[in-house]
Amino acid sequence: MTAIARAQIRLASDGPNATPDPARDSAFDHFYNMEYDRAAQEFERIVEKHPNDAFAVNHLLTSVLIHELYRMGAMNTGEYANDSFIGQAHHPADPKVKERIKQLVARAQRLEEEQLKGNPDDVDALYCRGVTRAQFAVYTALVERAWFSALRNAVGARHDHERVLELNPNYLDAKLVVGAHNYVMGSLPWSVKVAVALVGLSGSKEKGFQYLREVANGTGENTVDAKVVLSLFLRRERNFDEARSIMHDLAARYPKDYLFALEESNLQRALGHLQEAAAGYRRVWQMGREGKFGNLHYEMAAWGLGELLRSRKDYSGAASAYELVNEAPDPDSETRQKANLAAGEMYDLLQRRELAMKKYQTVLAENSGTPLAEEARKHIKEAYRE
Repeated sequence: MTAIARAQIRLASDGPNATPDPARDSAFDHFYNMEYDRAAQEFERIVEKHPNDAFAVNHLLTSVLIHELYRMGAMNTGEYANDSFIGQAHHPADPKVKERIKQLVARAQRLEEEQLKGNPDDVDALYCRGVTRAQFAVYTALVERAWFSALRNAVGARHDHERVLELNPNYLDAKLVVGAHNYVMGSLPWSVKVAVALVGLSGSKEKGFQYLREVANGTGENTVDAKVVLSLFLRRERNFDEARSIMHDLAARYPKDYLFALEESNLQRALGHLQEAAAGYRRVWQMGREGKFGNLHYEMAAWGLGELLRSRKDYSGAASAYELVNEAPDPDSETRQKANLAAGEMYDLLQRRELAMKKYQTVLAENSGTPLAEEARKHIKEAYRE
């Protein structure tokens, strides 16, 4: 998860009284196991069978969007544990995928508005429109970096789902967006809360947690999403133990999603359980080497191990861990560059200047125009020191 972007997006359900759908359940299982291509193919077939179903279109939209966010490097939960994600832009979005996302948003909105024209209080249509608005909010924020547009869509999603709950308090899935929005609004500084209250926005951390726990403990399709969101917010509140427990359960349920297992190790580290965290990172790395994660970027486990060992001043062990990133079949270029920079810094601390210089040159060869490259140039001129 992070996988955090996935957590912020609402996966549509077919209402509180939905009947089981093996095709849909299979697609969800592939989705949560990060088998995005296969999930998208199955959701696409469902849309072909039900072209006028806004729920089905939203499912496909979610799959396409999350896959692209993962490819862009926007699924690192560590960045969402603070506010660094606001300034992060790892890899540019694919223009074709961007257009595809916009087309699906427009298609879903057209279906939803047609239903609402006939009945403004159609809870399923209101719910679907809130889902689409929430998805588009994530898209405009993390892909387009258009924050005000994202805010408008997020507020619209909350209002739609609050109306759903007014009409049907048992529509539990609608509490995810409302709960997440309450937490975010409730977490704002007092001065900002006063400002947003003037335009009709408010929030409560307590209500946010209550709603999220209700969905997480339920049996609907949004249970997983609620658990991811809840874990993220618990991490921000430094309630690492409960967050770790949630991630442990998700990692066991979806063994092909290395992000769940990786986040569990991150939380073990935050708890001070360093041996358990190191063992977790090594386990994810080994599973990746055995082909358990396909072509996913499991090298993040080696990076996490390197950071842990570095914090313990085990510079030799940290350097070895950072070097592992280069052994992954097709590592993310940014992760590889920062791992090579970090390895060079470890070699400098170990008084192995020649090896350090080679790593800094590798950083420049990867991409000479990044802030990481600028750091490498500084270290070439003067050896790194803590």
